[in-house]
Formats: sequence, C-alpha cells, structure tokens
Amino acid sequence: MLSSSKQLPPQLIALTQDACNSAFWRKMALKLFLRQHKISDSQLASLTESETKRDFIARLFLALIQLPNNEGHQTILEIAYSLSGMEHFPDLENWEDSNEKISRARDAISRLRTEVQKIKRLENELINAEHRRQRATIERERIIASQQGLQKLAESLQVLIPRQGTPGGGYAFEEWFYELTNFAEVSSRKPYKDPNGRQIDGSITIDGTTFLVECKFLKGQVEVQDIDVFLSKIGTKADNTMGIMISMSGYNNGAIKTASRDRTPLLLLDYSHIYSIILPGILSLKEVVQRIGRHASQTGESYLSVENFSG
Repeated sequence: MLSSSKQLPPQLIALTQDACNSAFWRKMALKLFLRQHKISDSQLASLTESETKRDFIARLFLALIQLPNNEGHQTILEIAYSLSGMEHFPDLENWEDSNEKISRARDAISRLRTEVQKIKRLENELINAEHRRQRATIERERIIASQQGLQKLAESLQVLIPRQGTPGGGYAFEEWFYELTNFAEVSSRKPYKDPNGRQIDGSITIDGTTFLVECKFLKGQVEVQDIDVFLSKIGTKADNTMGIMISMSGYNNGAIKTASRDRTPLLLLDYSHIYSIILPGILSLKEVVQRIGRHASQTGESYLSVENFSG
C-alpha cells in the first residue's frame, strides 16, 4: 500500500502499460481485467472501436496518475501486481500468430515482474522498519513502566524498614513480597494454613515447580532453628515442592549450612538479592530464583551471594 506521499517510478508505470497492452488482444478482455481493478464503467465505455488499446491505456494511466492523494498510483500498482503474476494468456490463444503474441506478452510481463519485485522488496523493508519502530516503542514503554514499578516497590519497601522486627512489619513485608510477585508476573498464592494448621507464608510457581514461601523480616539473621522449621513444612508436601526463604537480615553460617545439602529443597534469598539485583532491574524475581536454583542443583548450596551471580 502506497502512502499518500509516494508515487510510482515512471519506469514501472511504462512497463505496466506495455504489459497491459501485450497481455490482452481483445478490447473486451482488457475491459474485464480493468473492471476487476476498479476502473469505472464510464472510463471503460470511453474505449471506442476506433481507438487502439495502446492509446486508451495511455490515456487511462494519464488520468490515473493525476488523481489526488496518489490514488491512481495505487490502482496502477495493483494492476502491475496482477499482471506480474500472469503465466497464461487465454486471450492470446487460437490466433494464427499466437506464439508470437504470447512470447511478446511473456517478455513484457518478465520486465514488469523485475520492477514489481523491487517495489515489493522496498515495501517489505518499509514494513519491517515500521515493525521495528513499533517494537522499539513498546519495549521503551515497557522499560519505563518497569522502572516506575520497581521504583514504587523500592519506595514502599523503604517505608517498611522502620517496622523491621515487629509482627506488623512481618505481615506488611509479606504483602510487599506478593506485590513484587504480581509485578514480576509470577504465579503466586498468598499466606494460608496447611491441613495441619501450620502457617504458610504463601507459595509461588516458577517453571512448573511450586515453592513454599517463608518471609523473614527480622532484625537479626535467620538461624538454624528457623531453617529446620521451614524444612519440616516443605517435607510434608508433594515431592516436587521446594521452598524459598526471603530474609531481609540475611542468614548466619549455621543456617546456610543447614539448608545446603544434596538435592536441597530450599533456596535462600536475602536483602542483597532484593536491593542489588531485583529492584535495580538487573534480573527479575523469576530469573534470580532460576539462577540460585541452578547453583543449588550443581553444588547443593542453597545460598548464592550476589558477588557470585555472574559465575
């Protein structure tokens, strides 16, 4: 489709005229073809018995290229597309010199087809360029929205810091974490009690694996007994269930050692993952979990420090 500011090159118009004249011998066949391309009946009726096809086509094309907004150029282009795809010429058959007529038509169509292919390549390049522009715009808008969303999450987390270590702060941190999962488009379930009446801080599902969540918003580091309690909760669930603990005060060495083992079901995140990787937009929550999960599957270690993420 031509834009209102684009015109066809004269070479293509001339070749289209020649192909149009060569592909049809009878005026009625030419009229039928042109009517299919929205040439008006009044224009077609102006082709008299005394006027040659060549003169009529020249007159018609002159009128078309003078139409406003390049509408006529678009019509000629559509005619050129139709002609360039012709392989058979029924109107040129069954004449004494049919072979000569068909040969001349094939030559005209071949020359036209070469020019049409140039136009199509240019059109495809323009379409691809527009698609790239649209994708770039969408990506730019996504990045801006992501940055704004992460900034909002960072600000709301900062508001919670003075409440760290309080029961109310813990519940608020759980709510914050599920705002993060929603932003990251990670499937999640908010806090609930299991059939044994034990409080579960919710769960998330990544790559088909369900992770029980344990949010720790303590002033002190997570210790061994906290890990043991959470592991006992994980152990009562289905075989493919794992756990993620998020501690905003980190873990002592004993806690990390207790969580780490062959085929460990527990991954450990802390404030450094939140502040240094997720909130700056370096990696998403899902990507951080995947990275720590790979590390755990390779080493049995539940915790991967931010400094070693690139390793």
